Amino acid sequence: MIRGRVWKFGDNVNTDNIIPGRYKFKTQNLEELVKYVLIDLNPEFPEKVGKGDIIVAGRNFGCGSSREHAPRLLKIAGIGAVIAKSFARIFFRNSINIGLPVIIAPEVYEKTFEGDIIEVSLEGGIIRNITRNLSFKFKPYPPKIMRIVLEGGVVEYYRRHGVFPWEESTG
Repeated sequence: MIRGRVWKFGDNVNTDNIIPGRYKFKTQNLEELVKYVLIDLNPEFPEKVGKGDIIVAGRNFGCGSSREHAPRLLKIAGIGAVIAKSFARIFFRNSINIGLPVIIAPEVYEKTFEGDIIEVSLEGGIIRNITRNLSFKFKPYPPKIMRIVLEGGVVEYYRRHGVFPWEESTG
């Protein structure tokens, strides 16, 4: 179960919004870069984001370059999940690969507001807005993808099991 405060962003939040290039090209130190995550869209975000907080966004979240830094820095900042109307494909896949839950649930955007408290059950496919007493359903990940996310990403999965989930036998 993921539970956190909502940070709300609109459509077309691109990877340069997530980590502005002017900072990205000065250092490769992720602990230094996390201080600038989403700073241009919400200057308070880097200082006030809390562990488990959840981003709710509009369409095409994570568009732009294929930088894996964008989802990785959101995860390092403490984001527990990103819920959006839709995602850029490469951002979605990069997020899964590093163990950041990304959920397509368009109706959540319209009925959730910044500061609301929400809970996400990845296995159950349910998002509960505690603040507004609302529930939303989404399609849970397939079992192999769920294992990647729950293990913290592909690299962590491999470290623990010595094999990738798609290489495991099903019998």
